[in-house]
Amino acid sequence: MGFLEEIQRRRTFGIISHPDAGKTTLTEKLLLFGGAIQEAGAVKNNKIKKGATSDFMEIERQRGISVSTSVLAFNYKDKKINILDTPGHKDFAEDTFRTLTAVDSVIVVVDVAKGVEEQTEKLVAVCRMRKIPIIVFINKLDREGKDAFDLMDEVEQKLGLTVTPLSFPIGMGYDFQGIYNLWEKNINLFSGDNRKNIEETIAFSDVQNPELEKIIGQKPADRLREELELIDEVYPKFDRQDYLDGKLQPVFFGSALNNFGVRELLDCFVQIAPSPRPKDSETRLVDPKEEKMTGFVFKIHANMDPKHRDRLAFIKIVSGTFERNKPYYHVRQKKNLKFSSPNAFFAEKKEIVDISYPGDIVGLHDTGNFKIGDTLTEGEIMSFKGIPSFSPEHFRYINNADPMKAKQLDKGIDQLMDEGVAQLFTLEMNNRKIIGTVGALQYEVIQYRLEHEYGAKCTYENFPVHKACWVKPNDPKSEEFKEFRRIKQKFLAHDKYGQLVFLADSDFTIQMTQNKYPNVKLFFTSEFE
Repeated sequence: MGFLEEIQRRRTFGIISHPDAGKTTLTEKLLLFGGAIQEAGAVKNNKIKKGATSDFMEIERQRGISVSTSVLAFNYKDKKINILDTPGHKDFAEDTFRTLTAVDSVIVVVDVAKGVEEQTEKLVAVCRMRKIPIIVFINKLDREGKDAFDLMDEVEQKLGLTVTPLSFPIGMGYDFQGIYNLWEKNINLFSGDNRKNIEETIAFSDVQNPELEKIIGQKPADRLREELELIDEVYPKFDRQDYLDGKLQPVFFGSALNNFGVRELLDCFVQIAPSPRPKDSETRLVDPKEEKMTGFVFKIHANMDPKHRDRLAFIKIVSGTFERNKPYYHVRQKKNLKFSSPNAFFAEKKEIVDISYPGDIVGLHDTGNFKIGDTLTEGEIMSFKGIPSFSPEHFRYINNADPMKAKQLDKGIDQLMDEGVAQLFTLEMNNRKIIGTVGALQYEVIQYRLEHEYGAKCTYENFPVHKACWVKPNDPKSEEFKEFRRIKQKFLAHDKYGQLVFLADSDFTIQMTQNKYPNVKLFFTSEFE
C-alpha cells in the first residue's frame, strides 16, 4: 500500500466527556468490534478483576476512573483507527487539553440522564476553538433519561453546536426497543440481554412498510414515523464538508454497556471522519502528505510497565513516515536521535514497529530527552503550536519524608513533572519546591506513584497561592523590573524550564502588581509570544 493510501486509511480521534458518562466503556466496545479484545471487562463491576483494557494504572483500577490518556489502536473495515481515551475527571483536564492537540476528530459522550455536564462544556469549547470535527454519542439509553429531542436541544444550547441525528432511539429507558439508523436506513433491535453479543439488524428502506408494526408494535411504529418526519423538518441534512469544517455535528444514540448503537456509530465514523489533517507550526502549515517526517510529543508517561522502569514519550506523526533506527532532529536540543524500538499500541499490547504514518501515535523510550511539546523533524527547525501549560489551581510545598531517599524523590518528582502530571516551581529565596496542580486528586496520585514507582515518601504543606503568573519584563535591566524583583522576592519562583514565575495570592494582588509595574507583563499560560 502506498504512502498516500496509508494516510487515507488513518483515523485518529479522542473520546471526551464528563466523568462517568461512559467513555471508557465506549472505547472498549469499539475495540470489541475491531476484534482487538475478546471480551469487555465491565469497568465498575468489582467482580471482574480484569479492569477495563484502557485503564492501566493502579489508582484508576481502585477508583474506577481514568487518570491518564491511553492510546489504543485497531483495524476495522480496512481502516486503521487510533483512539485516545482521555480522563474525564476535571483534576486531569490538562492531560486532556494536550491530547486534543493530537487528534483529528472527537467523539463527545453525553449521559442520557444527566445531559450536558460542566466538564463536557469546557472540552467542547477547546474543540470548537481548534475547529475539530465532533460527533456526539448519547449514551445509556437503556436507562430512564431525558427525551431525545430535549437532549439534542441541550447539546445545541450548552455546547453551541448545530446537530443532526444520524441514528434515533425507538423508545427510551424501559420502553427502549432499538435504534433506527438514519445513515443506513435500517433498524437494530434491542433484546435487553447484554451478553456481549452483537444484535442482528433488520434492513428497512421504507419506514411506512406495515412489517414495522409486527416487529415493534403499533404505537411505537406510529411514534417513530412521526419523530422521523419531525427530524426531517427540523434538522439540517447531514453534509460531510460542514462536519469536517466543524459547522455541523452528527448525533448517535445507544447504550455502550449493552453494545448497542455502537456499530452504527463506528460504521458511519470510518466513512465520514477525517484522515490526518494539516497542523500549524510556528513557521508554517505542515501537510501530512509531505515526504519529510515531522511529529510532536503531546504526552509523556513514566513507568508504563511497572516491571521495567521505562518512560515513554508519545509522539503524534504529523507528516512523512517515521522509521525505526533512522536519525531524527530534536529541535529543542539541537541534536539527532535514533530510536531502536518505537512502540505502537494495539489494544493493551505494545509492539515494536518499523514504520509509522501520519496520524499514528508512536511511543518512544525516553531517557529524559523529551518534554511535552517537543518537535522531531528531519532537520527543519520548527515547533508545533498549541501545547501550553496552564496556571495550576492548587499549590503545596512538597517535603521529603525519608531523608535517606532524597535522590529517589528528586528523580521521581523530575520525571512526573516531565510527564505533565503537575508543575514544579522552585522558590528563588530558599529553593523550596512547590507543586502546582489543576486538581487536588493529583497530589494523591503523585504521592502514590512516588512511593510505588520510585520508593520515595513525601508530605505536603499548604502554600496559599491563587495563581501562577509567568513574568515577562519589557526590559530586564530596567529599574522598574529590579524593584518588582526586590518587593516580590518572597513570591518569585522558577518553573522547570527556568522561566520566572510570580506566585500571586489573589486576583487583587495581580491587579495591583500590573498597575504598579506596567512594563512587567504577567501571563497565565506558559506559551506566550
